[in-house]
Amino acid sequence: MYLYHFSEESDIKRFVPKEKQNIQGMPPLVWAIDQEHEVSYYFPRDCPRIVLRKTAAATDAQAGNLFADTTATTIITVESRWYTAIKNTTLYRYVFPRQGFELFDRTAGYYTSPRTLEPLRVEAMDHLVDRILATGAELRFTDNLYPLRDSILTSGYPDFGIHRFANARAKVE
Repeated sequence: MYLYHFSEESDIKRFVPKEKQNIQGMPPLVWAIDQEHEVSYYFPRDCPRIVLRKTAAATDAQAGNLFADTTATTIITVESRWYTAIKNTTLYRYVFPRQGFELFDRTAGYYTSPRTLEPLRVEAMDHLVDRILATGAELRFTDNLYPLRDSILTSGYPDFGIHRFANARAKVE
């Protein structure tokens, strides 16, 4: 099994553990994601997005509200203003062996390592919209992510990710 790290930089030779700015008190780590969840990172780094996964942990009522009109088991919603950047960005997928990493969050597919690591290889990835759709995920665009975020946070839905939300448009009142 392989793990991955995504970047817009094509020439990273070594991954040095770094402190995570949004988690206080955590030691410096190298972060990676598993294949099942990697589609969450087929986006420019700063692109705000919400990723919903339909899992057994959700009640029928919770899933029904969010997955009512789709057969997809993953829905990714981004702001419309990011469409061109997603379409035109080339990402680089750095591939690591599973050894040396520990599972950090099963729901999100995150793994961490306290060691400096060299990737096995790097793979250029373009045509990101096509790649996202090829995974079976449903890609949705909206003018503003706040209504969806607020709905999810009040629903009790158990399996979601909110990425780079600080870059989302301001809440419309």
